[in-house]
Amino acid sequence: MLACEVESNQIIRFKSGAGIKRSPRMSDGKVIIFDTTLRDGEQSAGIGLTTHEKLEIARQLERLGVDVIEAGFAASSPGDLDAVQRIAAEIRKPIIASLARCYLPDVDVAWEGVKGAEKPRIHVFISSSDNHLMNLLRKNPEEVMDTAVASVERAKSFCDDVEFSPMDATRTDPEYLFKMLEAVIDAGANTVNIADTVGYTIPSEFAQRIEDIKQNVPNIDKAIISVHCHNDLGLSVSNSLAAVRVGVRQVEGCINGLGERAGNAALEEIIMAIETRDDLFDVSTNIDTTQIYRTSRLVSDITGFPVQPNKAIVGANAFRHASGIHQDGVIKDRSTYEIIDPRTVGWPSNSLVLGKLSGRAGLRSRLEELGYHLDQTELNEVFESFKNLADRKREVNDQDLESLMSARRRTADVPTIYELDHVQVSTGDHEVPTATVKIIDPDGQTVVDAATGTGPVDAVYRAINRVIGVDNKLTEFRVDAVTEGIDALGDVTIRIEKDGDTYVGRGSDTDIIVASAKAYMNALNRALSTGMAR
Repeated sequence: MLACEVESNQIIRFKSGAGIKRSPRMSDGKVIIFDTTLRDGEQSAGIGLTTHEKLEIARQLERLGVDVIEAGFAASSPGDLDAVQRIAAEIRKPIIASLARCYLPDVDVAWEGVKGAEKPRIHVFISSSDNHLMNLLRKNPEEVMDTAVASVERAKSFCDDVEFSPMDATRTDPEYLFKMLEAVIDAGANTVNIADTVGYTIPSEFAQRIEDIKQNVPNIDKAIISVHCHNDLGLSVSNSLAAVRVGVRQVEGCINGLGERAGNAALEEIIMAIETRDDLFDVSTNIDTTQIYRTSRLVSDITGFPVQPNKAIVGANAFRHASGIHQDGVIKDRSTYEIIDPRTVGWPSNSLVLGKLSGRAGLRSRLEELGYHLDQTELNEVFESFKNLADRKREVNDQDLESLMSARRRTADVPTIYELDHVQVSTGDHEVPTATVKIIDPDGQTVVDAATGTGPVDAVYRAINRVIGVDNKLTEFRVDAVTEGIDALGDVTIRIEKDGDTYVGRGSDTDIIVASAKAYMNALNRALSTGMAR
């Protein structure tokens, strides 16, 4: 039996967001939620997070109640080390982990990253499958085993909390895997993480692999078994839940299922499956489920990766009913077609309608209900933007407010090197699209220029390029309606490439052309500020 398991009649159960918060190391009937959004999630192609953005996500993960935050891969770059150190210094409730290869200098840097944490963890990994040993590491199994043990011992010399992952564990020879796990536990690993690195396994097979580990690793009772499942076959959540049913007590994943290739297990789905089917799993988590929606929105906003409408738990259609039969059933009793109350995952309501006649008190009240707590100066700044929007829209709803707060965060995060003051476009089916822009340069001087293009957005971007002159390539352009209706607030997300690096820009406005200009300026300022930092 796992160290964190107890007999069923001894299980202490808490509803999400309530009760006593216990240390994950003392979990009884608890599943430890290990979030790797800031590490594996950032490995999603097209995502590049600043330290400020990682801190903001980490703060929200702490509010969500995750037990472990994998803050990054400290040895991968100076920027990642800085982010890990900043998160370790500020975020106090969760365990703060840094990933490290089984390479002693990497382990040393990982410790430099997390040593300031209230609860530090070093997470070391090495490939274990024949495929990886032959094609990736090009080492024999004995060398790999010795390297794994030495790295765990090194990590243990720094801190008590050490996690070990045999990469590609689901394609690893079972006997070799058993011996490796036994060796690293003897060396001091408190958690052993069974990684389905390429999303290869299926639930029944994965559950059997966990059972085999429990039966064939003699010291397994000295460690918590964790799982880390990828979604290449669309089975990451199913595999994770199958593992929980056979005794796994730590689950790793990302918010919104972000991650390498097809992504990682979506934590919000795992959490709510455990919450909803407590009759089946007979375990609980320390998660405040009312923070799930906000966490999902924040991660989507910062990464620029939209949540698909039919995504479970957090998608726009997750609690919408189109069928007349379904609507009738929900009106009579929500439980007819809803197994989850939307309020339990923090879905916002629109009970308070705001408009141009609303004051600061009404705005503050609604923002606080949405989880935004502002001081008076901050409120005044947001109120000005709110009034400008309210002049153009009859009603300002929750999605509009979240977009306003998102825009404020984006501008606060990225230094305003160049400021867009004005944009004017002339276009039509028989006219050459022409754009004029007025931009304030770093010296405070106003520069006006114009350009033509194949369309209005192209013309705007060409005009901006004439002023700023930053060589880049536009790789993605996406427009999303924040709300419904002809006066909907439009949100534009773009990605540009400069010198091999990708930069995300976001902009919102009721005018899509203006939103597009704001997004481009946001991306350019981000690229320029990163270059200045270097």
